[in-house]
Amino acid sequence: MVTMIGTDHSRAPVSVRSSLFLTQQRLTELMGEIRERLAVEGVVILSTCNRLEIWVNTSDDEMLPEIWLKEAEQGKVYPEDPLLGLFCSYAGLTPEEYAPYFAFRSGERAVSHLFYLACGLRSAILAEDQVLTQVKQALDFSRDKKMAGSCMEVLFRTAVTAAKKIKTEVVFSRANASAIEQAVQRLEDQGFPVAGKTCMVIGNGEYGRLAATTLLQYGADVMMTLRQYHSGNVALPQGCRPIAYDDRYQYIPQCQVVVSATASPHYTIRLEKLRACQAVHKTFLLDLAVPRDIEPGIRELPPYTLYDIDDFSTSDSEENAKAYLQAEKIMDKYIREYHLWEGTRDLRPRIQCIQEDAVASVNLRLGKAVRKLPVEEKEKEILLGQIDTAVGKVVNKLIYDLQDYLPEEEFRHCVAGMEKVFRKG
Repeated sequence: MVTMIGTDHSRAPVSVRSSLFLTQQRLTELMGEIRERLAVEGVVILSTCNRLEIWVNTSDDEMLPEIWLKEAEQGKVYPEDPLLGLFCSYAGLTPEEYAPYFAFRSGERAVSHLFYLACGLRSAILAEDQVLTQVKQALDFSRDKKMAGSCMEVLFRTAVTAAKKIKTEVVFSRANASAIEQAVQRLEDQGFPVAGKTCMVIGNGEYGRLAATTLLQYGADVMMTLRQYHSGNVALPQGCRPIAYDDRYQYIPQCQVVVSATASPHYTIRLEKLRACQAVHKTFLLDLAVPRDIEPGIRELPPYTLYDIDDFSTSDSEENAKAYLQAEKIMDKYIREYHLWEGTRDLRPRIQCIQEDAVASVNLRLGKAVRKLPVEEKEKEILLGQIDTAVGKVVNKLIYDLQDYLPEEEFRHCVAGMEKVFRKG
């Protein structure tokens, strides 16, 4: 059974999501404790600026905590939820305060949610690319820590495959937009094009570099902060001027746009220090980080206009509605694929035995002929190995392709029939 609890931009404001940040080390420790305490097969945690989701799967429904049965009916998370409790213990939060922001999903609802998410259909920016990367990275992280397990591995990989197919075949309006592109477009719509404007980007990680590159593409004059101990190791986007992070406040009065996109747990721009800058011209501050980088009180400080990550989203359109339906049709195919795999997991060892029996049978029939060939023994062994590999792949494809065309019960009968055939030799 696949189970998850999660919150996102639609359920929790950025002030709440900021509290849910954990370092990778703490995430690793949390995953280990979830596996140990709840005896789950696999666990994946998706932690981004827009969402936190904890995914687990169990092989035995009888092992499910009783509270999950109650939550499955309501779709909401209760303070007694063991996943929420373990997370809150690591984040220093109280489950009673944060439970209302979380949703509970299990079984088909959980699987469907992941596919919609990976394909960008649950994002603040419709069909944006970053969420697909984040889903892949969450699986990679769990796999590297040996926490994923076979079910999470197949589920997440199938969702990623569906998302890639949709990216290739479906065109959404502004489908490749990122938060920084949405922000720049917002400024353009307000009659404030960034071309020729002096801009500062605080943060030289993935999101910072994306922000700087986007601003440069729009024709802005861009500077980027570097911490001294990193300055020799960071490749800045071409055309971007480096400045010392500690000097950022003295450069802010020169800027019309300041973007902050770091993973810092502390504010990169504080109200009192910004007040001391004494800027006179209108300046837009774009906070694209979670936890927040820019102190929220700055919203009340002229001449600054502050936007955060929740201020950017994609509006609906007739073209996007059609694209959405097209994406759902593709996605449904892959969801069915996953459910077929999940429904016949118990057959995997039996199919493996059929495959091995088929390889042995062919080897028995061809082995004598191969050994009579006028070639060296080493080449004979290589040829026999290649035959074994080819036969195994053909049998594997034959059996699993049948699964796509037969109802589950008929497929099970086929597997049982093949077992009898090979037992007879």
